[in-house]
Amino acid sequence: MGVISPEEIRRIAVVGSGTMGAGIARVAAVAGCAVRLFDAQPGAAAAAVQKIGAALGESAARGEMALEQKDRALAGLRACAQLPEALEGADVVVEAVPENLDLKQRLFAQLGSEAPAGALLGSNTSSLSISRIAERCARPEAVVGLHFFNPPHRMKLLEVVRGASTSAEALATAVGFARRLGKEPIVVRDSPGFATSRLGLALGLEAMRMLEEGVASAEEIDKAMALGYGHPMGPLRVSDLVGLDVRLSIAETLARELGGDRFEPPEILKRKVREGKLGKKAGEGFYRWER
Repeated sequence: MGVISPEEIRRIAVVGSGTMGAGIARVAAVAGCAVRLFDAQPGAAAAAVQKIGAALGESAARGEMALEQKDRALAGLRACAQLPEALEGADVVVEAVPENLDLKQRLFAQLGSEAPAGALLGSNTSSLSISRIAERCARPEAVVGLHFFNPPHRMKLLEVVRGASTSAEALATAVGFARRLGKEPIVVRDSPGFATSRLGLALGLEAMRMLEEGVASAEEIDKAMALGYGHPMGPLRVSDLVGLDVRLSIAETLARELGGDRFEPPEILKRKVREGKLGKKAGEGFYRWER
């Protein structure tokens, strides 16, 4: 059996209920899909569902969505205590676990045998090779990159990454799924950092080096890109939203895989991660944030 067609997609399983997993679950639920959210940490998925409910309630109160749409989304969203429960009847599985290759490979080995036969198997990785992630999966042709951006309910882009074994059928389903969620997909081949992480990180790391060298303050560097180049947000503020630990992990991966010093992480980034100043989620990064 191949991969389900975009028109047939009804139920989504999201594995991982952190910032991105919860955000993806929210987007899919609002789009009218039945969503099952699982996290290996006990209670984490249930807590994420509660937060999604509160966020949708606030959105409805501001008039950003109809009450009926909010109620439908929440009625279709459920936390699962076990992975098999989340996978039951899933048409699409989206993995959003930490950026660790071995962890993702072990999960996709499990998905290859336990997910429904026609399910699309997507990874939200922002830098790891889709081809490598799929190596232990019994259905590598169904594995595709589905790289969402933070926050998923605001960001229109969805980067679809084709691995070495990804079938044309799976790729077409992934693109159709992106549009079903109201996203604008781009299709890229499996290359270190894909298109977005590679470009975004290059700008972010250079901004960090400029801050380290005292060229300008974080606020001035960000204002330069916002007002001078029309970026909606400067690279240091974006880094805080992504998470400085995530940025460091991606930089180390790209430095290792592409060679040279283009993506060698600057000391200011490594120091902030050591100190636990990981950005918005920690309350402090290059900026201070309300928690």
